[in-house]
Amino acid sequence: MSLIKRNSGLYDPWKDFFDTESFFPSLRNSARSNMPAVNVSEDDKNYYVDVISPGFKKDDFYVNVDDDMLTISAESSSESSEEDKDKQYSRREYSYNSFTRSFQLPDNAKDDAITAAYTDGVLKLNIPKTTQQTKATKEIKVD
Repeated sequence: MSLIKRNSGLYDPWKDFFDTESFFPSLRNSARSNMPAVNVSEDDKNYYVDVISPGFKKDDFYVNVDDDMLTISAESSSESSEEDKDKQYSRREYSYNSFTRSFQLPDNAKDDAITAAYTDGVLKLNIPKTTQQTKATKEIKVD
């Protein structure tokens, strides 16, 4: 019987089974994987910010503006609560996701009229433009 060699060592099938990088490749760059993609666009009347964030609920978001700084954050967690009295688990799955993104708003953004809505995994912010500089400090409700 011969042993399969891998990387100058003996092949250990259990090592690969418990290797989290093979199951979750995004863990290789975990700081980047926690940041949702953001699309920013504008037209004559508004700026639009779309935060691609599936898996969250609208209550998970906290959006506020303070002195032309828009901050978007979200936090969610879940725990597998399956219980089986006939089994002893050696591994249970917990899930925790969070992120925070901040954006400096331009001078012509109307800070006190920003709206936010979350549907189909996308948080959409509408930031109206104005001719007068408007600064506000407020929490923005996500609809």
